[in-house]
Amino acid sequence: MQDIKRFIPATFVVLWATGFIGARYAMPWAEPFTFLGARFVIAAGLFIGLIVLLGSKKASRKEAFFASVSGMLMHGIYLGGVFWAIHRGMPAGLSALIVGLQPLITAVMAGKILGEKILPRHWLGLAIGFVGVVVVLWPKLGAIGSGITFETLLASLVSVVGMSAGTVWQKRFGSGGDLLTGTFWQYVGGAVVVVPAAFLLETRQVVINGELIFALAWLVLVLSVGAIFLLMVMIRDGEMSKVGSLFYLVPAVTAVMAWVLFGEELSLVQIVGMAITTFGVGLATAQVPTRARASR
Repeated sequence: MQDIKRFIPATFVVLWATGFIGARYAMPWAEPFTFLGARFVIAAGLFIGLIVLLGSKKASRKEAFFASVSGMLMHGIYLGGVFWAIHRGMPAGLSALIVGLQPLITAVMAGKILGEKILPRHWLGLAIGFVGVVVVLWPKLGAIGSGITFETLLASLVSVVGMSAGTVWQKRFGSGGDLLTGTFWQYVGGAVVVVPAAFLLETRQVVINGELIFALAWLVLVLSVGAIFLLMVMIRDGEMSKVGSLFYLVPAVTAVMAWVLFGEELSLVQIVGMAITTFGVGLATAQVPTRARASR
C-alpha cells in the first residue's frame, strides 16, 4: 500500500493539470456555471452509485455540513472562478499561474488555523517553487489584452483563495468521515454555488458536440472522481503546506499539455522554470529522516 501511495502525488498533479485543458475545450460551447452545474450533478450521481455499490458509511449531519462547505469552496468558488475567467478569454497558462499562488496562501492558513509548523526549509521551497512558476509562464504575462481584464484577474484570485480555504477547512473539519460519502456531499455543496449562478447570470444555452461531450466526460471521470479522490487522501494523510506545494507543479504540466495540444509556446526559459519549480517542491515536501526528527 505504501508503494502505491508514493505515486499518488505525481498522478494527482498530472490529472489536475488536465482540468485547465478540459476547460479550454468546454468553454466555447457552454457557459461556465451551466457546465459546472451539469458536471457536479453527474459526479454526485456517480458517487451515489459508488456509495451504494461499496456500502460506504452514511454521513452524519455534521459531516455532511462540513463536507458541503468544503465543496462550496473547493468546487463552487474555485472552479467557478477559473471557468468563468477562461470562458471570458483568460489564457489557460495564466490562469494556472494565478492558481500557483495557492501553496503560499495555503501554508499561511495552515499555520494560523491548523497550527502546522512550517520550517524555514519549507518556506524556502515554497518561494523557489513560485519563482519557477513565474519563469514557466512569464511569456503569458506579455499577452495583456485578449481575455486579461480586471474582472478575469479578480475571478482567478477569488478562486485560488477559495481553493486554499477549502483544503484547510477539509483538513480541519472533513477528514474523519468516509471519503466517498464526504466527496458526494462536496459536490452537493459545489452545486449549491454554481446552479443558482447559472439560473441568475447565464442563458444556459449549450452547443452539444464532440469537444463538449469529451470535456464533460473527462472532467467528471478523471477530475471529479479520480483527482479529487486522490486530493482527499493526501489532505487526510499529509500536512497542508506539503500538499499545497504540489500545485506549483500544475502550471508546468499544463504548459507542456498546452504546447502539445494547442501549439502554445514552450521555450528553453520555461523548461528551466520547470526545473526550478520541481526543485522548490522537492525542498518543500522532502521528508526529514527519522533520526533527524528524533534528535530535534
